[in-house]
Amino acid sequence: MDIVTRPAKIEELETLLKFEQGIIEYERQFDDALKDEHFHYYDLKTYISSENAEVVVAVDNDQLIGSGYGRIVNSKSFHKHSKHVYVGFMFVKPEYRGKGVSGKILEALKNWATSKNIYEMKLDVYADNVSALNAYEKFGFKKDLINMRLKISE
Repeated sequence: MDIVTRPAKIEELETLLKFEQGIIEYERQFDDALKDEHFHYYDLKTYISSENAEVVVAVDNDQLIGSGYGRIVNSKSFHKHSKHVYVGFMFVKPEYRGKGVSGKILEALKNWATSKNIYEMKLDVYADNVSALNAYEKFGFKKDLINMRLKISE
């Protein structure tokens, strides 16, 4: 297995959209507020061509096996860094999970961030998504604020 990472190509959009639906289906177990019908989390076509975003794919023998993106966003006015890279679209095909693929994608995004003079990365993860939490913590992410929700009615 010789897994490499590189920027995504627009010709790969169809596969990337399937990855996105894989993420949505997986996350439904953590969030009963997600719509039942088909929807998209990300504007991948725009991110692939943007100077302020980087879509990274992991490839094994010319097969796309994982993805992630980073996009430069403004930080809160009271934070030290005026901008940070928001990380999302983290997906690894089931048969490749637990093999360090997400770490390679995150490393590529970290390198891209520093090339843009951005020195902080942030992401959101469901509190019950233990495997994702473990992967992010292994990479060096630390838990920050906790987002809470109260369901009042259907």
